[in-house]
Amino acid sequence: MCIVAFAWKAHPEWQLVAIGNRDELHARPADAAHRWEGAEHLLAGRDILAGGTWLGISEQGRFAVVTNLYGHGPPVAERASRGDLLKDFLLGDGQYADIGAADYSDFNPFNLITVAEGEARVHSNRPDSETELLGHGVHGLSNGMVRQPWAKSPRLNGALEQWMAKGSSDPEELFDHLLDQTTHEPAGLSGQSSPTGLQPEHSAIFIRNPTYGTRCSTVVTVDRRGKGMFTERRFAASGLATGETRLPFAWPTPR
Repeated sequence: MCIVAFAWKAHPEWQLVAIGNRDELHARPADAAHRWEGAEHLLAGRDILAGGTWLGISEQGRFAVVTNLYGHGPPVAERASRGDLLKDFLLGDGQYADIGAADYSDFNPFNLITVAEGEARVHSNRPDSETELLGHGVHGLSNGMVRQPWAKSPRLNGALEQWMAKGSSDPEELFDHLLDQTTHEPAGLSGQSSPTGLQPEHSAIFIRNPTYGTRCSTVVTVDRRGKGMFTERRFAASGLATGETRLPFAWPTPR
């Protein structure tokens, strides 16, 4: 997942709204969002190569989404999978179930948002490992530093804020914003350091590219009563939609 806008207790109707795109090599195999066998409380896609996930919900009241962090060198293959960090946290079992005790230096660079026990946090492991409690409002992650957001991040945050401000309950409108292909390259520059031909920080919300691009868009909503919906829309290398999954779920009733 390469961009996320995350609204946490920012609206009278919604306790959580998360929207985002996962950008990845089209050749990398993945399972669509589903309830995991043997752990039906967990709703997530699955990276077939590493076995973890990039975004998921647990009906035990947990949420997690991760983005890779650009600008700190190439990934080291021997390090633990970032998807395992999410998987164990969402399952509530395994080496990284207690995310606060995890050694973030085990992993390649990442940004991460988690929700557990009624609190939301943002985590990062570059340049230093840190965790910060998130206040009520709209927050964003891209592949840049948390405190130095790429241009597309406030653009998507603003779209989510507008959706909530007008009192909409139709997630289809949020999917429209996730299709935004506006790039943010300053005049006179021409980047060639990524598969898209742009410097990554200038990329669009939706990346259409035959090798590396947006693989799926996801909208997760949880209302104040704990009623939730996880919707994932998948895309081919052409940028055309290939399928959609809608998974209703329930969180524990807030106290």
